Amino acid sequence: MNRFQRLAALTLGTAILLVTIGVIVRATDSGLGCPDWPLCHGRIVPPFDDAKAWIEWWHRTIAAIIGIQILGLAVLAVRDHRDRASILWPSFAAVGLVGFQAWLGRETVRLGNSGESVTAHLAAAMLLLGLLVFLTVRASYPARVGGPGASQRFTLLAAFATLATFALLLFGSHVTATDSALVFPDWPLMGGSLVPPLTEVTAAQILHRWVAALVGLIVLAVVVAAWRTQRRHRTLLTVSLVAAGLFAVQIVIGGLQVLTDLSGWSQTLHLALGAVIWSLLVGLTVTSFYAARTAFATDGDPVGPSGGGGRLTEGDRGPAYAPRTTKESIRAYVALTKPRIIELLLVTTVPAMVLATRWVPSLDWGEWGWLVVWTMIGGTLAAGSANSINCYLDRDIDGLMTRTRRRPLPAHEVEPERAVIFGIVLGILSFAVMTWFVNLLAAFLTLLAIAFYVVVYTMLLKRTTTQNIVIGGAAGALPPVIGWAAVTGNVGVPALILFALVFYWTPPHFWALSLRIRKDYAAAGVPMLPVVKGVPETTRQIALYTFLMVAISLILWPVAHMGLIYLGAAVGLGAMFIWQALALWRRGSSEEASTTGAIKLYRYSISYLSLLFLAIAVDALVFVG
Repeated sequence: MNRFQRLAALTLGTAILLVTIGVIVRATDSGLGCPDWPLCHGRIVPPFDDAKAWIEWWHRTIAAIIGIQILGLAVLAVRDHRDRASILWPSFAAVGLVGFQAWLGRETVRLGNSGESVTAHLAAAMLLLGLLVFLTVRASYPARVGGPGASQRFTLLAAFATLATFALLLFGSHVTATDSALVFPDWPLMGGSLVPPLTEVTAAQILHRWVAALVGLIVLAVVVAAWRTQRRHRTLLTVSLVAAGLFAVQIVIGGLQVLTDLSGWSQTLHLALGAVIWSLLVGLTVTSFYAARTAFATDGDPVGPSGGGGRLTEGDRGPAYAPRTTKESIRAYVALTKPRIIELLLVTTVPAMVLATRWVPSLDWGEWGWLVVWTMIGGTLAAGSANSINCYLDRDIDGLMTRTRRRPLPAHEVEPERAVIFGIVLGILSFAVMTWFVNLLAAFLTLLAIAFYVVVYTMLLKRTTTQNIVIGGAAGALPPVIGWAAVTGNVGVPALILFALVFYWTPPHFWALSLRIRKDYAAAGVPMLPVVKGVPETTRQIALYTFLMVAISLILWPVAHMGLIYLGAAVGLGAMFIWQALALWRRGSSEEASTTGAIKLYRYSISYLSLLFLAIAVDALVFVG
């Protein structure tokens, strides 16, 4: 360990101690023990008989020590690692973040520990912890990381678990900010139920528990993946197991908070464990990334693009990447995000927001407009993130398919590692935008959509089952739910029907496309339905899913109190979709005729979804229900 690593590790330990003391401050209501800042009751040292003042004083003193330590890290970065941008610039960022955290601390005191300031203070503290973990891990790897490296599949799963855990910490902070920790006196049930009604009073606590259960499953998935693919990397396996074990303990401590009426020790231990788990998962993600980057393919290593073992393929090694102009690089990175797919996803979001506005009568249109803007920005970043990571994971089969071989990765316009970093960064930015400018529930659903598309569809289903697009379609069906949550702060029944509508629209839409390019999928070894079951069965399935989709579109009419504009559009557009689907089914025995019909249906399916959601928006504006 060099001196930079030692200081980074020491600073990390001090930061975790600071977070723990911060919880003690909160649990003992000592946040205003020193009502002024930076002094305490106008003195450097508080009165000896004021326990709350001393607790807050120690909190501030340790924060000052961390500030000095981080300044020391920046100095060492300049002296010892000025040639390593991956250490130098994060060290400077840590200085800025600790200064921002100090300002937030002052604002928290000034605002009387308001819920928003406490949540922002916690979020900044967790970001600082994450940055210190990154510096500690990065300093242990060589200055220059080259070579083809290994697959980053495990890194992606770890990154999603890390972001989900950060979201869970914010949900927990929101419970504290809304003073709703004890709205349900029982645990693990909530008022005797696992699915109680969401109200303004109970929503924070219910969402926290539901999200905790979901994040627990994600962490468990990380452990399973580590056990299956990372047993050679003992550090990755050990950290995964420790994080999962602590998460299980954390669940019990969370229950004890309720059962002990928020005892001081349970609150302190709960957030301290949360900080440790977050730090472990950040460390797991960063270690996994650099372990893969410094790995070289050998017989039996699980480094191929499918993560299934074997040597790197020639496509993975790739030629040397020639220097490109800035304009060419921007065009390549934009292409990674698949802009045309993003447009279709956003088409379903805004109408859902228009419809949801009925359920929030106090919302003015100016506020609604800004919600739309930020939801669109966050949704665009999220879709770009998922698509970029999808390009990274599918780069081997993209090179085998005529339709996709010109994408930036198989065309060697972007290095694979840069593509995956680009995708992760877009995902982080998306979550940040949605959290800051929209709301936490919409942000978490956005993160869930990215994870579902990347992990469930691309990594688990696409190459293994003909039902890949059916189950994986849930990711593309989430935008209207996200739009609804952005406006209302919850998920209503109409939002779930919109989800089902897009969910059942996806198979006819995508199978029509796969009928057209089935030879590409066969060449790439992707088990799409036309490749495995044949054209007649695919056309039959398209017709069946079309009937279900149209039925769901009609169910929306009474449930969401829609008017005649929507009803007319649902009936007319749905009848046309059914007619084309049945015509395609009748042509299923003819390869040429089915291909022509599939092209027509594919194009119409896009028009159908766009026009139906346009009708939803227009109807919601005309008929106030």
